[in-house]
Amino acid sequence: MTGLHHLTAVSSHIRENYQFYTKVMGMRLVKRSVNQDDVSAYHLFYSGDRRGVPGNDFTFFDWDVPKKQRGGNSIIRTYLRVNGKNALSWWADWLREHGIKHDGISELDGRASILFVDPEGQRLALVDDGGHGDPHEAWARSSVQAANQIRGLGPIMLSVPDLRPTDLLLTKTLNMRQARHYAHPEGGIVHVYEMGPGGPHAELHVAEQTDLPPERLGAGGVHHVAFRTPNEEEYHEWIRRIQSFRIPNSGEVDRHWFRSLYFREPNGILFEIATDGPGFAVDEDTETLGEKVVLPPFLEPQRSEIVANLKPID
Repeated sequence: MTGLHHLTAVSSHIRENYQFYTKVMGMRLVKRSVNQDDVSAYHLFYSGDRRGVPGNDFTFFDWDVPKKQRGGNSIIRTYLRVNGKNALSWWADWLREHGIKHDGISELDGRASILFVDPEGQRLALVDDGGHGDPHEAWARSSVQAANQIRGLGPIMLSVPDLRPTDLLLTKTLNMRQARHYAHPEGGIVHVYEMGPGGPHAELHVAEQTDLPPERLGAGGVHHVAFRTPNEEEYHEWIRRIQSFRIPNSGEVDRHWFRSLYFREPNGILFEIATDGPGFAVDEDTETLGEKVVLPPFLEPQRSEIVANLKPID
């Protein structure tokens, strides 16, 4: 695996969610579709890159559910990358202007960061990536100027009560490497796992926190995290590898814009391995991404019924 592919969270206020991530966070809605397993719900893909390339996508399921109950056995924070402390200083002011509380810039794992939550309680952070990661293409219509725009996903943080089984899966099955560790500000030790070239766009941070009850997933929670694999050949190798370890899994799933494989790590957190291609431009022009509801071919015969049941978000 070469890094992070996307992360999928849950929202019960999808119109407000759309306003926050496009207007406040300056991200582009690059794919407006539906949950392929529950077509009554939107699946919205926001990107820090105008092309919506893998490694940038922060996605949401639109489910009418109660707020999550925080706890362990879960994904507890999503980092979004920006370039440089000047960008972080700008964001500190911008977030306050929009009523988003935070404690300013602090250093965590040797990187300058701002910790905050979105209006539904989704725990987020902005982190200085030092210019690392894939080349970023700014979106000209963003509410945020190009120099300060979000450059993609940064580290994803999990909380587990017992590191050992998770460590075995990450290192022995998924070929990640444990690079270092640091103290979590709320207690426990965070272990940093690298994939591919490493760097903030290719890290999983696992906090071992033994005293937390399991999280109850809901609005403001994270459904799963996806890791990148560059092509279908390596994707099929991953399917064979996961099956060789007798890990229960979804088998091959065609999401039209990428191919997926789903399975749970030993503490119950849902993982996905997804291909880089074909990509979002396979059925839309890059300049008009996200402007209309796009369905995978197998759902097109149901378009009228599906679209009629979706809320307007613009």
